[in-house]
Amino acid sequence: MIHSFTDLLAGASLTTLPQQLASGILLGAIYALIALGYTMVYGVLKLINFAHGEVYMLGAYTALFVTWALGFTPNAPNPPEARVWMLLIMLLASMTVCAIVGILIERFAYRPLRNQPRIASLITAIGLSLLLQYGGQLVLPVSPPPSIDSKVNPFSDNVKFVLKQGDSALLTQAAGFQPKVDQAQAAFDAQLKSEKSQFDLSPRGEELKKALEDVKREQKVVTDSANASKVEITLPKGQLIMLGMVVALMAALTYLVMFTKRGRAMRAVSLDFNASSLMGINVDSIVTFTFIVGSSLAGAGAMMTATFLPGTQINTYFGVLPGTKAFVAAVLGGIGNIPGAVLGGMLMGIAEVIVIWLGYDAYKDALAFVVLIAVLIFRPGGLLGSAKVEKV
Repeated sequence: MIHSFTDLLAGASLTTLPQQLASGILLGAIYALIALGYTMVYGVLKLINFAHGEVYMLGAYTALFVTWALGFTPNAPNPPEARVWMLLIMLLASMTVCAIVGILIERFAYRPLRNQPRIASLITAIGLSLLLQYGGQLVLPVSPPPSIDSKVNPFSDNVKFVLKQGDSALLTQAAGFQPKVDQAQAAFDAQLKSEKSQFDLSPRGEELKKALEDVKREQKVVTDSANASKVEITLPKGQLIMLGMVVALMAALTYLVMFTKRGRAMRAVSLDFNASSLMGINVDSIVTFTFIVGSSLAGAGAMMTATFLPGTQINTYFGVLPGTKAFVAAVLGGIGNIPGAVLGGMLMGIAEVIVIWLGYDAYKDALAFVVLIAVLIFRPGGLLGSAKVEKV
C-alpha cells in the first residue's frame, strides 16, 4: 500500500523522467493516430467501430509481408541493404490495404444496419472484431509470432540530447584520477613481465594489482557521483522519424478536414446527418471516405510500430490492447473531437510510461480502464467535448 507521495516515488529517479516523457510522447502519438479513426467514425455515424484495432493489426501484417517480398525473410542469408524507399513502400502498402479493409467493413457490415437500432451495429462491430482475430489465425502466420526484421530500418542508430551536464567539480575530480590510473597500470604491467604467471602473482605483483583496482574503484565512484545529476534523452533516429511522420499525417488530416470540400462535407455530416443529405451531400460517399481516412491512419500507425520498435511481435491480437487504449484516448479527449483524440492519445501515452517509471509496470494496461471509468463518471463528454442530453 502506498502511504505517501515519497513512497510512490521510491522506485523512480527524477533524472530519468525526461527520457520517460519522451517515450510517452512517442507512444501517445501512435495512440492518437489510432484514436483518430475511432473519433472520425463516431463523428459521422455516432458508431464505435470496435473492429478498428483489427484494421491496425492487418496494417502490421501488410508491412511484414512487404518486408518479406523485399527479401527480409526470417533467416535470410543475405538480406538487401535497407533503403528509405522500402519504408515508403511499407507505409503506402499498409495504408492502402487498411483503407480497402475499411471500405469493406463500412459497405458490408455497417451500411446495411444504418437505419437499425444502434445495438445492432454495436453487436456487429464486436462480432467483426472477433471474426478478424480468430479468422486471421487460419490464414496469417501466428506461431511463432513473426516480427519485422530490424535490418529493414536504416535509422537504427541513436540520437542523444543532453539536457543537463553532470556535476562539473566532480567531473574534474574524476578526470584527475586518470593519471593515477595510468601510473598504476604501467607499474602493474611492468611487474607482470617479471612474473611467472598473471594467475600466480608474487607479493609485489599482488600489491600493485590491488593498488590499480583501488584507484579504478575510486575513479568510478567519483564518475558515477558526477553523472548522477546528468539528464539526457536517448532516442533511436527511427523513432524520431516516426514522430515526424505522425505529426505530418495529423497536419495533413487537419488540412483535409478544415480546408477542403470533402472536409467541409464531413463536418456537415457530423453536425446533422439527415440535413446534409437533404442539402445534396452524398452521405454514403462521405461515410466511406471517413472510413478510408481513419483506417489509413491506423495502417500507418501499425507500420511504424512494427518497424521502429524493434522486436515487436505481430499476431492476430496485435491490435486489441492498442485499439482499446486508443478508444479510451478518444473518449478522454472527447469522442468525435479530432483535437481531443490527439490530446487524449498523448495523455494516455505519457500516463502509461509514468506508471512504468514509478515501478508499477504490471498495471500499465489496467490504466486504460481506470481512465475510462473515471472519464465516464466525472466528465462523460471528455476533456474537449461536451456532454449532450438526449430525450428518449
